[in-house]
Amino acid sequence: MNWVLCLLTIGAGFLAGVINTLAGSGSLITLPVLIFLGLPATVANGTNRIGVIMQNAVAGLSFRRSGVLDLRGAAILSLPAILGSLLGAQIAVNLNEELMQRTIGVVMLAMLVVVWLRPQRWLEGELKVLSERLNLKQILIMFVIGVYGGFIQAGVGIFLLAGLVLGVGYDLVRANAVKIVVILIFTLFALLIFSRNDQVDWGIGFLLSIGNMLGAWWAARLAVNKGAAWVRQLLIVAIALSAAYLLGLFDLLANLFA
Repeated sequence: MNWVLCLLTIGAGFLAGVINTLAGSGSLITLPVLIFLGLPATVANGTNRIGVIMQNAVAGLSFRRSGVLDLRGAAILSLPAILGSLLGAQIAVNLNEELMQRTIGVVMLAMLVVVWLRPQRWLEGELKVLSERLNLKQILIMFVIGVYGGFIQAGVGIFLLAGLVLGVGYDLVRANAVKIVVILIFTLFALLIFSRNDQVDWGIGFLLSIGNMLGAWWAARLAVNKGAAWVRQLLIVAIALSAAYLLGLFDLLANLFA
């Protein structure tokens, strides 16, 4: 790649690192860029995981130093998510991706209504440290999110935030910190599946991760300083844009003005 494409890759990684750390769906930026660089969609899907892992390692350390990360809780919650991610990565090539995207877009619209109309559920979580065993509902939530995250990374952070706040009880800032570690852990396992099937371009992936790490470092500090109310506002924007993308509204607008 020439230096322009290198800067484009790093810049996309930076934006994704910021968005993924504060809310989710940063992969909606990086996946199109990786495909634009000439990677097949399956290889782009696998390569994208390198940047996600590196950004989450940086963000996780930053949240840990800020005292908002329940590391033990994140490890426990990761177990069902790991199993789900292995399954999701394994079946990634066998599902109708377009139909799945449309379905997820509708789900995100429903989630947007919940976040918008019930802000107190996102701002007043009381759980700081996970001290009890996971119940069946929480295990299923984490497993299903893991399946989706293993299949396609885009949007998994938003679903995981919803599960950690509404299903487990963390407030939004602590849920954000736990989300980072859970995604880091199960993405490692998903990456093994993609690598084993020769669907990872390590060179481009590590270049992308430079931007991811820079964006994650900056965003983690911002999230702690701004608090849950500010993160919720960004979450609303991220959900709305993600739903619009997955439902094909951007393509519709592009065709109208073409």
